[in-house]
Amino acid sequence: MLAQYFPILLFILVGLAVGVVPMLMGWMLGPNRPDPEKLSPYECGFEAFEDARMKFDVRYYLVAILFILFDLEIAFLFPWAVVLKDLGTFGFVSMMVFLGILVVGFIYEWMKGALEWE
Repeated sequence: MLAQYFPILLFILVGLAVGVVPMLMGWMLGPNRPDPEKLSPYECGFEAFEDARMKFDVRYYLVAILFILFDLEIAFLFPWAVVLKDLGTFGFVSMMVFLGILVVGFIYEWMKGALEWE
C-alpha cells in the first residue's frame, strides 16, 4: 500500500532538493561583503522619492489584467492552430466564437478609455 506513494514522496523530495540546495550553496559559498551601497534601496537607478506604500493608480492594475487576458488568448491560439486540421469546422467555429467574445470585450474597453494614459 505505501509502496504506491513512494514515487510521490520521491517527486516531493527531488523538488525540494532542486529548490533548496542551490539556495543553501549560494548562502554558504557566496561572498558576504555588505557595504552601504549594496544595502541601499534601489528604484530604477535613482533614489526613492516617495514612500513604498504609495497607492498606484487603478489603471495600472487594469492594464496588467488586460495584458494577462490577451496573453492567455495567445496561449489558447497556439495549440488550436496546431490541431486545426483534426478539429475541422466545429473547432474553427468554436475558436471564432471565442475570439469574437474577446474582440467585443476589447472594443468595449477601448471605447470606455481603459487603455488611455493621461
